Amino acid sequence: MTAGALVVSACGPKSRGQDLPTNLPPLKSVCPAPVGCAVTSQRLADPAFADLLIRNVSQLTAEWEMKMEYILQPDGSFRFDAPDAIAAFARNNDMRLFGHTLVWYAQDPAAFHPLDGKPGPFADALRNYILATVGRYRGRAAGWDVVNEAVAEDGEGLRDCLWSRNLGQIDYMRRAFDDAREADPDAVLLINDYNLESLPKKRATFMRLVETLLKAGAPVTGIGTQTHIAADLKPGAVTTAIRDLASLGLPIHVSELDISLNRGRGLLTSDADLGAAQNRLATEVAEAFAALSARQRFAFTVWGLRGGDSWLRSPKENPHPPWDQPSPFDDAGQPRPMLAALERGFGAKA
Repeated sequence: MTAGALVVSACGPKSRGQDLPTNLPPLKSVCPAPVGCAVTSQRLADPAFADLLIRNVSQLTAEWEMKMEYILQPDGSFRFDAPDAIAAFARNNDMRLFGHTLVWYAQDPAAFHPLDGKPGPFADALRNYILATVGRYRGRAAGWDVVNEAVAEDGEGLRDCLWSRNLGQIDYMRRAFDDAREADPDAVLLINDYNLESLPKKRATFMRLVETLLKAGAPVTGIGTQTHIAADLKPGAVTTAIRDLASLGLPIHVSELDISLNRGRGLLTSDADLGAAQNRLATEVAEAFAALSARQRFAFTVWGLRGGDSWLRSPKENPHPPWDQPSPFDDAGQPRPMLAALERGFGAKA
């Protein structure tokens, strides 16, 4: 038995609170909105993964191949082969496509370095990139994360980055939303961030930012809450966050859901307790999302369908056993109790 299998067993059907019903329906059949999943073009070429995806998912997000790090080349040219493959898979399987992401503080592309400190040419280059990228998928992408992770880690203000240094902390975002709207008048344009559940201060700053952008005339038409959470998150925190965000009146995207077992090990001492807590949180997230009005339920996206697909299993995040299992299916594509917990939250008899 592998180390990964040990974790699945420890958090499997025989553990306390982990009874797994048989014959679970496809996730997309019980969610009251499109169910999304983060994918790569390479993973889509795996028939086993593709079959699991088609059965359970109705929307695709490119995990990283629609970011600048992939599309924008050092010489300023664009590379669209992988995004096109993901878009084609979505079209061929009657799925929605979701674009992630146009402007992200963490990206520092070489093509922009010669323009650093030259606001006019810098703004023109950013506009050209957004028009080309969004315009390429106009009518195919249901929405875009236009701005990603703009709030400082601790919630104290906004991040300083290449974009803010050249165009201003608010103006770079306003420009990005304006350019995206010009490129696709019908796409939902979202601002996306993380730790909105676990850090009320960050959530408050994020909500003030959304209000500031709206007052500035930016066409922000949706909110993404990533929902990368750990199993030890206190009960009610997710519900409070989603209710607070929904008070702004915009559609809500649970945009990158995973629930880490390993990151919850500080307070929870047994695998059984971790698994039970993961299930409780999965049900809470689904219930809070399902409780939104139909108009505010944009989509519900998991950031990795199988445990082995998750970024939380990278060598940096998970260098040694026990292997994290933050997703609704295990490494072999078999349902985990987290899947039943999500379906219970959506109101299915799971």
